[in-house]
Amino acid sequence: MYPVAILAGGLGTRMARRTGPRLPKALLEVAGRPFIDFKLAQLAAGGVTRAVLLLGHGAEAIADHVGDGAAYGLHIDIVPDGEVLLGTGGAVRRSLPQLGEVFWVTYGDTYLSVPMAEVEEAFRRAGRPGLMTVFRNCDAWDASNVALREGLVAEYRKGAAPGTYEYIDYGMSILTAGAFAPFPPGTAFDLAEVLQSLIAAGELAAFGVQERFYEIGSEAGYLATDAYLRAILTGTRTGEPSDGQG
Repeated sequence: MYPVAILAGGLGTRMARRTGPRLPKALLEVAGRPFIDFKLAQLAAGGVTRAVLLLGHGAEAIADHVGDGAAYGLHIDIVPDGEVLLGTGGAVRRSLPQLGEVFWVTYGDTYLSVPMAEVEEAFRRAGRPGLMTVFRNCDAWDASNVALREGLVAEYRKGAAPGTYEYIDYGMSILTAGAFAPFPPGTAFDLAEVLQSLIAAGELAAFGVQERFYEIGSEAGYLATDAYLRAILTGTRTGEPSDGQG
């Protein structure tokens, strides 16, 4: 399984009522545990063995909590933000030495059901430098932002008017180091810019997943995720990792 870059450097301002000024969102308690426990346990259950945490706000607290990753069955590297913030794309580019030539990118505030081995095989068959997992959302859980055409992502636009798109970026992509080559080291840019450059070249494959996403970046998302994970822990849902430790 390819290594996974986890972007978890944001301030989490929308969740400040729950996190306060100091607690990083990744350590926000959900279903009785810091959320990062569930995120890492889910990745390990999917076959991942290496994760790279890209950290900003609260980096030291998160690093102390996860340690070297052994408690989750993972090897974890930590790459903190430097003095100059580089954005999500710049943070991933800075981490290429830890990530290698092909890797996943996801977010530290999402809980996603992705058949990782199947997606990796689809990525290899596609023979392109990037693949985005997508979900047929139809504006149900958030504003849809993706159009597909012949197995590729044809459009990706955040903030589109309701009804514009059927699909949404699921929040877990496979990228190659080469996809970042147009962006000079040390420059600030958003991951969306990398994706847009691949789309413009007709080089971003798509893979449709079947289950809705869960996230803790909003109050409504937090409540839904808390209920979902509590259902897993109490056994009313099966086939999911428990809590990552113990």
